[in-house]
Amino acid sequence: MSCIIAFDYGVKSIGLAVGQKITCTGSPLAALKAVDGIPNWDQLTALFEEWQPAEIVVGFPTNMDGSDQAITLRAKKFAKRLYHRFKIPVHGHDERLTTVDAKERLFEMGGYKKLTKGKIDSVSAVLILESWFESKL
Repeated sequence: MSCIIAFDYGVKSIGLAVGQKITCTGSPLAALKAVDGIPNWDQLTALFEEWQPAEIVVGFPTNMDGSDQAITLRAKKFAKRLYHRFKIPVHGHDERLTTVDAKERLFEMGGYKKLTKGKIDSVSAVLILESWFESKL
């Protein structure tokens, strides 16, 4: 069964989630640290070797009116780099409000102590992936 890896791109932290098309659900993975938006590519390669995804989804930050944010171009560039490095299909997906929703989910699970940056980013990646699944139904 092939899996899909999703990313919530950020300049300091990149959230990760993995999911299956058959269940249309995702699970958070540990977020990757990034330096000015650049992850440790060796760590990412190890993740891809472990999970062997068939597809990739990258969240594209957009404003409420659908226009691009300053970071949108960087997220799109990251998506292109993923494609060129791993040679598997990469899909961009609107990630409006996923960080807000992720914070709400984590708070419900355990209050403020659950609201760490890495957890928020990875739960955001889950929401991006699940939203992408829903858009395909």
